[in-house]
Amino acid sequence: MTLRARLKSPRILLAPGVYDGLTAALATDAGFEALYLSGAAVAYTRLGRPDIGLTTASEMADTMALIADRTDLPVIIDADTGFGNALNARRTMQTYERAGAHALQVEDQTYPKRCGHLADKSLILPAEMVGKIAAMADARRHDTLIIARTDAIAVEGFDAAIDRAGQYIDAGADVLFIEAPRDRDELTKIAQTFAGRVPLLANMVEGGATPISSAATLQDIGFDIVIFPGGIVRALAKTAESYYASLLKSGSNKPFSDRMHDFDGLNTAIGTPEMLALGKRFDGKS
Repeated sequence: MTLRARLKSPRILLAPGVYDGLTAALATDAGFEALYLSGAAVAYTRLGRPDIGLTTASEMADTMALIADRTDLPVIIDADTGFGNALNARRTMQTYERAGAHALQVEDQTYPKRCGHLADKSLILPAEMVGKIAAMADARRHDTLIIARTDAIAVEGFDAAIDRAGQYIDAGADVLFIEAPRDRDELTKIAQTFAGRVPLLANMVEGGATPISSAATLQDIGFDIVIFPGGIVRALAKTAESYYASLLKSGSNKPFSDRMHDFDGLNTAIGTPEMLALGKRFDGKS
């Protein structure tokens, strides 16, 4: 089933954040139907830096290709601002499609951008964003969805965000993403305003501007997709802090062993037995 077809279901699509082949494989094995490749998560893990526009398009495409080698699930990829003007956005569509993406999320911040839940963002004019969406639609060769995101709530106010969102739908966006609604009332107004026009995406960021809601609650409000883009990094970072502190203190992994895989456990999780069995099929000895 294509991502577009899946979004016709009344059941909300829950897409967890991933940032490499390992997290993609684990999320796939957990039973999710789609994944979200977060630019913030790649910045956090590959660069050890904040989500302030430091990650490049090529780094994201390389990561996307590795994830596509590891899972058959559709992947929504963060395309930031398209990494420049309309021509850059067009090339980003082509590059990400080749890497295996099924949907591109593009936003209306200036470049370089910053996390949607950080302060002091700035926006391009709506007409420029409309041009980027049109350029991406013109460039795509497959049924790749364009997810149009506006960060206008924090910069220009809620009504301006609604106005921008309508223009982006008219420009050809397949999915709408209004970033950082501040309460359930704003979430509900978004759903009521755009119900039936395009699928709606909600972004859940722990400690961000939007109150954390469950997938079931967001479905009841009227949303079609919910992403938890950075949750896995926050979980692993918290675990890693505890692990390194324990190792430094004790000089051993034994005190932490109940919170980690052993050698065989990790090999099972990443499919080592299956890979070795596959290798035997082609080693000329079997």
